[in-house]
Amino acid sequence: AMCAGAIVLARVPRLVYGTTDPKAGAAGSVLNVLAEPRLNHRPQVDGGLLALECAALLTDFFATRR
Repeated sequence: AMCAGAIVLARVPRLVYGTTDPKAGAAGSVLNVLAEPRLNHRPQVDGGLLALECAALLTDFFATRR
């Protein structure tokens, strides 16, 4: 949620991301900070770009860290 909050506070106009985080994501999976109507900035969000490839990269990365 900290990254999503920083995006809102910095008024980033557009966010493009590859895959969601079903356990801790704050851009539409667990929370949706970026679309929160009580905040004064809502960036355009385009998600799921190369989702399977990005998910595999994340899985491999964290598997090597453990």
